[in-house]
Amino acid sequence: MNWETMSIAGPALIAGLLVLSTHVPLGIQVLNRGIVFIDLAVAQIAGIGVILADRLDWEAQGWAVQVAALAAALTGALLLNLTEKLWPEVQEAVIGVVFVLAASAAPILLAGNPHGGEQLKDLLVGQILWVRSDVLLWCAVAYAGILIAWFGFREHIGRAGFYLLFACVVTVSVQLVGLYLVFASLIVPSLATRAVKRNRLACAYGVGIAGYAAGLLASIATDVPAGPMIVWTLALCAFGFAAFAAVFSRRGDQS
Repeated sequence: MNWETMSIAGPALIAGLLVLSTHVPLGIQVLNRGIVFIDLAVAQIAGIGVILADRLDWEAQGWAVQVAALAAALTGALLLNLTEKLWPEVQEAVIGVVFVLAASAAPILLAGNPHGGEQLKDLLVGQILWVRSDVLLWCAVAYAGILIAWFGFREHIGRAGFYLLFACVVTVSVQLVGLYLVFASLIVPSLATRAVKRNRLACAYGVGIAGYAAGLLASIATDVPAGPMIVWTLALCAFGFAAFAAVFSRRGDQS
C-alpha cells in the first residue's frame, strides 16, 4: 500500500472508528428496545435540517448548518419519544412512517436545485474517503462527550434522554459517513453478536472494525464508492462472525 493510498484510507478509517465508538453500544440498546429503524428516521430528519440550511444559503460546513441539523434531529427524537408514550404497541410502525415522510420531504425540498441530486446522494452514501481532518477533530470531541454521557449516566438518563442522546449521535454521523453507513454501523455489528453471552461489546467492535477496514481497502482497490462497499463488507463480516459463533457454541454444548 503506497503513501497516497494511506493518506486517503487513514482518515476514512479513523472516521469509521469514531462512528463505531458510539454506534456499537447504542446499537445494542436499539436492538434490545426493538426500535431498529429509529436511526434511519432521526438521520433522515437531521438531513432535512441540512437541506433547509442549504436553502437558506448557509455555509455548508458552518456551525449554523450543524445547529440546524441538530435542532431537526432533536425535534424528531422528542416526537418519537412522545409517540412511544402514546402508542408503544405500534412504535416501530410510527418510526417507519416518520422515516418515509422525512425521506419524501428531501427530494421535494431539493426540487429545482441543480445540485439537488448530488446533495441527496451525499446524504445517503456519504463521502467518507474525503473526510477532512478538522471535521474528524470536532467529531471526536462530540463522540467523546456522548460516550461519557452514555457509559457514565445511562442508568439515569431515562427514555427521553436516550432519544436525545441518540439524536446527537446520528446528527454527527450522518454528515460524516451518510445515512446507509449510519444504519449499518448501528445495527449490523449488534445483530451479528446478539447470541454472544460474554464480551459482546468487544466482539461487536471487532466486527465493525473488520468491516470498515475491508470495505475501505476494497473500495480503493476497485474504485467503487466507499460507503456502499463498507455496508457490504460489514454485512459479510457480520455473517462470518455469526456463523463462526454458532459453530463454536454448538461444539461447546456437545462437549
